[in-house]
Amino acid sequence: MTTASTPPGLTSIAAVTATLASVGYISTRAISTAVYLAHHLRKPVLIEGPAGVGKTDLAVSLGKSLAFALLRMQCYEGLDESKSLYEWKYGKQLLYTQILKEKIHQLIGAEDSLEASFQKLAGFQDMFFSREFLEPRPLLKAMEQEGGSVLLIDEIDKSEEQFEAMLLEILADYQVTIPEIGTISAQTPPLVILTSNNTRELGDALKRRCLHLHIGFPDAERERQIVRSRVPGVSDSLLRQLVAFVQSLREENIRKHPSISETVDWARTLMLMHADALEPEMVQDTLNVLLKRQSDIVEIDAKVEQLTRDAVTAGAGPD
Repeated sequence: MTTASTPPGLTSIAAVTATLASVGYISTRAISTAVYLAHHLRKPVLIEGPAGVGKTDLAVSLGKSLAFALLRMQCYEGLDESKSLYEWKYGKQLLYTQILKEKIHQLIGAEDSLEASFQKLAGFQDMFFSREFLEPRPLLKAMEQEGGSVLLIDEIDKSEEQFEAMLLEILADYQVTIPEIGTISAQTPPLVILTSNNTRELGDALKRRCLHLHIGFPDAERERQIVRSRVPGVSDSLLRQLVAFVQSLREENIRKHPSISETVDWARTLMLMHADALEPEMVQDTLNVLLKRQSDIVEIDAKVEQLTRDAVTAGAGPD
């Protein structure tokens, strides 16, 4: 159900699609539905799929199209709460300690008993771990955005199980607990996007808290739309040919298939070279834009002429 706090871009699945398209992200019904449900059910979205299919770009595009703050946290092995949630401003605490040391006699008073002195100092001690000395990191910052935010937890599969466990409270209740301060609840629950390239199996507890979305390589029609939105000057004929070529590469037995972002880069490369149509020599010269492993380039090199002819033929025919 739509509420007064729902941004116009999230009022329906069609609105999500249109909002994303306004910043150049060509969505599918599955993607738009996941985003719509994420907002209205207050659940994170766990996006899995090959690298380079637009998982991270979805979060970035949501932030732009909704005018939300984007808080991005890149995961890696050894990530802990001091880098993701908060840490104390030790330099400021040290300075405060020095000031307190210089003023100690004035603050305590010469005639105070030992017990009275301790009581006075206790108040100052509590200030060391007050909000004034707290440095928020992406997770806490997302909780504090009054106007809404997109929290991107990128490549969660690169983090460790302990980090997953720490996320459970945040993703379940949109709140964080800091022992010295207490529980901080989100002003406005963020729209949370987690991405995974499946380098390890994620825990069931984390998956239960998330909506699941798989983004794979696009079909030819959607890939043409994506390239058109990012490289508006490319001609229709060249666009059809280059997408047909990339689609055929993904059917080859190579280690790393070209991603959408590499298709876009190749389109820009061909534009820079003033190409009107694919030619074997030009394709061979620019193959390293699409393929990033030498073994894959060697594998395809001998097939370039045939693949180019097939792409030109496919580009000339109907969808």
